[in-house]
Amino acid sequence: MDYPLSTAIYAILIAFVANIVLCPILIPYLVKLKFGQYVRDDGPKDHIRKAGTPTMGGIMIIISFLLAALLFLHGNREGVALVMLTLSFGLIGFLDDFIKITKKRSMGLRAYQKMLAQVIVTVVFVIYCFTLPGFSTYIIIPFIPHVYLDLGIWYIPLICFVILGAVNGANFTDGLDGLAAGVTVIIVAFFLFVAWAHHSPILPITGAAVGSLLGFLLFNSYPAKVFMGDTGSLALGGFVAGAAVILGMPLWLGIVALVYVVEVLSVIIQVGYFKLTGGKRFFKMAPIHHSFELSGWPETKVVAFFCVTTAILCLVGYLAF
Repeated sequence: MDYPLSTAIYAILIAFVANIVLCPILIPYLVKLKFGQYVRDDGPKDHIRKAGTPTMGGIMIIISFLLAALLFLHGNREGVALVMLTLSFGLIGFLDDFIKITKKRSMGLRAYQKMLAQVIVTVVFVIYCFTLPGFSTYIIIPFIPHVYLDLGIWYIPLICFVILGAVNGANFTDGLDGLAAGVTVIIVAFFLFVAWAHHSPILPITGAAVGSLLGFLLFNSYPAKVFMGDTGSLALGGFVAGAAVILGMPLWLGIVALVYVVEVLSVIIQVGYFKLTGGKRFFKMAPIHHSFELSGWPETKVVAFFCVTTAILCLVGYLAF
């Protein structure tokens, strides 16, 4: 199924308008329900002002995304797979957020519960992908034109690792006003143009994601009126990973989504170093965007730096493609 670029533009506009209509309606409702953000005591002191800001704004991202994407799912199995993966991770995030809010604590689902749910969703997605017409275990290699690598049986563990890494990377990136949404909309825009070049049926679906994020950023950028919560960050990570897998470009996430990778690695390094040294910290704080803040960078500068870096990395990703 070959969609023209105009379908992506329509999807962007529909999702964008849907979000700027939904946010003013749902944000006061979230406030009324007291779905406020819990702020860590050991975080940057400036973040104390964010306590009580409504969270779970990922609901608006997902609804506006769906309103646009559903128009292009008829006979589009790749699109259905990508939408279902996004919704499934969004549901995990929703449960996590809901527990945090109702229990008034920083931890929602237990770590093993969250990971088990993510693994199940990932495995089901990978199995479904094998039923798609023309789907194979071949992946494209960055910077090597017209070369495809057949991973065979190793395809499944690699893809599971990539999806779980991207999902948790997006989750860790969500910590500053507009950071996760700003970084992710640039990554998704990259995959939109790749989908267009590949004549991929997920083209309008990527457009729906871009439009939804652009609309959400109007309310999530500094000073944020709403946070996406795990509902949004897990859904976005799932979308980015799913798009990369369907396009045969999972290795590109190490380039265009390097911010995700660095955020995850900073947490792993921090925890590992803390345990090995008996309580010492490698970074001032993890994820690493907080370390930048504690080094004296204003929040807006950190967000701008990460977004600009992602834009440059996407240009590198284009050269690699």
